[in-house]
Amino acid sequence: AETRLPALPAGAFSGRSASTPVAAQGWDEAEPPLVYPSDFRLTDKEKSSICYLSFPDSHSGCLGDTQFSFRIRQCSGQRSPWHAEDRHYNSGAPMSLQREPAHYFGYVYFRQVKDSSVQRGYFQKSLVLVSRLPFVRLFQALLSLIAPEYFSKPAPCLEAVCSEIDEWPAPVPGQTLNLPVMGVVLQVHIPSRVDKPEYSPPKPCSHENLLPAPVILTSVHELDLFRCFQPVLTHVQTLWELMLLGEPLVVLAPSPAMSSELVLALISCLQPLKFCCDYRPYFTIHDSEFKEFTTRTQAPPNVVLGVTNPFFIKTLQHWPHILRVGEPKMAGDLPKQVKLKKPSRLKTLDTKPGLYTAYSAHLHRDKALLKRLLKGLQKKKPWDTQTALLRRHLLELTQSFIIPLEHYMASLMPLQKNITAWKTPPQIRPFRQDDFLRSLEHAGPQLTCVLKGDWLGLYRRFFKSPHFDGWYRQRHKEMAQKLEALHLEAICEANIETWMKDKSEVEVVDLVLKLREKLVQAQGRQLPVKEATLQRAQLYIETVIGSLPKDLQAVLCPP
Repeated sequence: AETRLPALPAGAFSGRSASTPVAAQGWDEAEPPLVYPSDFRLTDKEKSSICYLSFPDSHSGCLGDTQFSFRIRQCSGQRSPWHAEDRHYNSGAPMSLQREPAHYFGYVYFRQVKDSSVQRGYFQKSLVLVSRLPFVRLFQALLSLIAPEYFSKPAPCLEAVCSEIDEWPAPVPGQTLNLPVMGVVLQVHIPSRVDKPEYSPPKPCSHENLLPAPVILTSVHELDLFRCFQPVLTHVQTLWELMLLGEPLVVLAPSPAMSSELVLALISCLQPLKFCCDYRPYFTIHDSEFKEFTTRTQAPPNVVLGVTNPFFIKTLQHWPHILRVGEPKMAGDLPKQVKLKKPSRLKTLDTKPGLYTAYSAHLHRDKALLKRLLKGLQKKKPWDTQTALLRRHLLELTQSFIIPLEHYMASLMPLQKNITAWKTPPQIRPFRQDDFLRSLEHAGPQLTCVLKGDWLGLYRRFFKSPHFDGWYRQRHKEMAQKLEALHLEAICEANIETWMKDKSEVEVVDLVLKLREKLVQAQGRQLPVKEATLQRAQLYIETVIGSLPKDLQAVLCPP
């Protein structure tokens, strides 16, 4: 076949140390893929996956230009090194926007147009950008600038673009950056975990001295939720529950653009909770994990799969939840909604749009939300207003669910008065599910959410999900670090000279080693302590070492 497979490429901005953008030219049997920069290492398996995923399959029939995204697992032993920049970025970024250590995101710009000079009668080519950052809006905007130029002048264009992107500053959470490329300046705000949830675009920073005037992106990652959820608005709450519980879900859509956007929209439903399961915005039968995901010898994995090939209906009919959507259609004032259907009605050849599941939602549907969205449609309100309404609803729903867990978890932390300088800090008490469920009677989600339903049943299922495990591990880790920080502060506030009076040399040396270990942890940003505390700890170490015999000082402070 002469079909031109696509561009590989990849980057994550920026700086060679962080993971550099790469781009690649289309190829056929006689033309190998071209990757920029040439020193970016991808395995043959990764290249093959990227090539297959960079084309809509034959069932999509995409004509013209289309954009979509995918996500692949990095090959074993090929994971990106954990750079210091990664740790610095991840420590300030929201959980859902941290760099992926074991996966690549692929952002695709595909063009298919009639061309009589080509044997098959069509020009088919893709440009792909590969990154470990989930900045779908930024990278789609970037490809919209690069791809049209690339399709007419492949190699020179990519060399110039990669050179420009390589000069971009590293992304720092909380900063607004100006990113020049191809005569345009993209202005973006890098989200921070301390940002308050925004329902309106952030105000642009001053750009009086910038020529040309920057193109301001209101978000690096947020999708148009209302457009993505058009066919499933009546089932948004059920889908939110399925995401919360980490349930296996197949999304069958007419095109990679629809499948990838709907999967990413579903994943974003849980923000600010981190999505801890696997997900593939676009997945094909050529994917290296095809056998792993389709086997019937074990339960379906906790994965959300976006597909376009109806073959998956047959291959994955043992999965508990399958969502099939068609091309967006209007039914009066409201987009045509898919219906809830039993899995037994799933037909392998001609499956109609619908959410095929035996799952019964724990919470009652929010009819007021649907009325407001319908009213907005009738009044022809802007879609970004509708999206803001939908995003606020999902955010408040997730927060109402998580706040009682956060409050209970905080109650497991030892009291500060019990943390003393010269004793091992007390341990965080264990999370007891029954105690938590009992606490819901007076401190449950009903305090912040009007929705009725079986909240207890939802929490019980949540406890068995990967998301509870991921949330609990992260919170426990943060609390343990806070405990270490409080202990370090207690030591620094104590009178160390009084303590040393009746201590043996072994005990004093042990204190030096422990203080040094805490200092290393704190300086590596793993402990939330003030700079003044670090300076005092260093002074204490010097004081303690100075009280020891010269031979021990030489051991502890070698020249």
